[in-house]
Amino acid sequence: MIVSIVLAIILMMNSCNGQTREPVVRPATQANRFYDGNAQRLSQEVDSFLALHRGSADSRRVAALIVPHAGYYYSGNVAASAYMALNPKQLYKRIFLLGPSHHEWLDGASVNTEADYYATPLGNVKVDRETAKKLTTDFTDCTDSFSTTNFTNYTNFDSAKDCERVFFYKPEAHDREHCLEVQLPFLQRRLGDVPPIVPIIISTNDFQKLSRMAEALKPYFTDENLFVISSDFSHYPTYEDAYEADGKTGKAIESGDVGQFIAAIEENARSGKRNLATSACGEFAIITLMLMLDSNYEVKHLMYQNSGDIGDTDHSRVVGYHSFAILRNGNDGNGRTRTNTDFVLSDDDKKKLKEIALNSIKDSLDGNSVSVRVRPMQEYPMLSKKCGAFVSLHKHGHLRGCIGHFGEDTPLYEIVAEMARAAAFEDPRFMPVSREELDAIDIEISVLTPMRRIQSLDEFELHRHGIYIRKGYRSGTFLPQVADEVNWTKEEFVGHCSQDKAGLGWNGWKDAELYVYEAIVF
Repeated sequence: MIVSIVLAIILMMNSCNGQTREPVVRPATQANRFYDGNAQRLSQEVDSFLALHRGSADSRRVAALIVPHAGYYYSGNVAASAYMALNPKQLYKRIFLLGPSHHEWLDGASVNTEADYYATPLGNVKVDRETAKKLTTDFTDCTDSFSTTNFTNYTNFDSAKDCERVFFYKPEAHDREHCLEVQLPFLQRRLGDVPPIVPIIISTNDFQKLSRMAEALKPYFTDENLFVISSDFSHYPTYEDAYEADGKTGKAIESGDVGQFIAAIEENARSGKRNLATSACGEFAIITLMLMLDSNYEVKHLMYQNSGDIGDTDHSRVVGYHSFAILRNGNDGNGRTRTNTDFVLSDDDKKKLKEIALNSIKDSLDGNSVSVRVRPMQEYPMLSKKCGAFVSLHKHGHLRGCIGHFGEDTPLYEIVAEMARAAAFEDPRFMPVSREELDAIDIEISVLTPMRRIQSLDEFELHRHGIYIRKGYRSGTFLPQVADEVNWTKEEFVGHCSQDKAGLGWNGWKDAELYVYEAIVF
């Protein structure tokens, strides 16, 4: 009896080892629902959408796409505008598919480690189970001294909780989910041989977990991989409200600033307009992507429609669809953006910017919310370049206000006007500037060159470079001229910025992202 039991156990173990495992195929659960289940008709449908966007491929390598996931009748045209941005001759090692859960609350992210293939009517797409398993086994979330976020819809960071996995596998998150599956036929028709996919469903409003996911995925955010983010936008407002809300959300994504995106989502939710509690169902996946972006990337808006634009659809309840391509900027071969040596301001440009800054402050004192005098004439083309800037105000040699903006999302003349107003009236360290003291105010403007990420302090030059430190939602900067005011070494300069500006502690910069930039100061 004992012998027979042992033999049975041995036979069971042999039948369950890796050599005899049958491939697991995740079925095409959305065929004949979100898209046609017939292979020939599906190919024709997808190809007809793609044909509407011929010539849309960008010469730069596409790092990521943001694509809708509704039924093809409604969102197929917008989805095709994203997939036609891909160059089919560019080979990817794997594709990360990130999307929301429509059926299960996860408080984390589920990675499909079970399926070997995802089926569609056009054939099976292989899953990179090795990478999927690595994500679920290697990465945990351990909260130490993180501060809470400023976003009302995101949970606070709890420094007392234990470590927990941010990636895991929950079958129910994938079984009925459509947001990733509907992307596959487009990939199959556009790329032909689709590289292995890593299917990830994200469902948590814990900002620290999203930051940890971005940190874990960042090593894969390279030239060899493509990220596809699946998201629809406004859900069932009126046609007019959708255009307004989706416009705000789209502009925020295009800025590349995750804070702006979250603020836009929350502004829509607080607007009081019907059915805007959700203005991006894939917001958690989008946040994860945006946390991986830096100045080496450009977010390019491709197309917008909502369901009210298709056929005779009811305009009282519509769903919005955006598409975006995230492009890698020109680089030096190592992924680092070249410094823009062509960016030069003439004396007339600088004089005009000083005038714009002063007029912006005067207009605010006069009660004008928008100055018609900040718009430069055609003889100042450099002032329409998109770059960051700081405006500092001094009175009798003492600082009276200083506010700046990073990023390359707004024309220089607009940034200077906005930052001048902010420095005069919104710097919390000082009382607002009064009309009586305006004649005693000196304006200093620092125009920032594009930021470049560095891997070592050896690439940082004291007195020439400003430093920008970012880790998660925390960040801080010192302008280059700070080095002229203190007697610090390079290590002290970065240490003080990490501790005093970013709130990361003296050595926090060592595992943070570091960027350098130069400043044209006048």
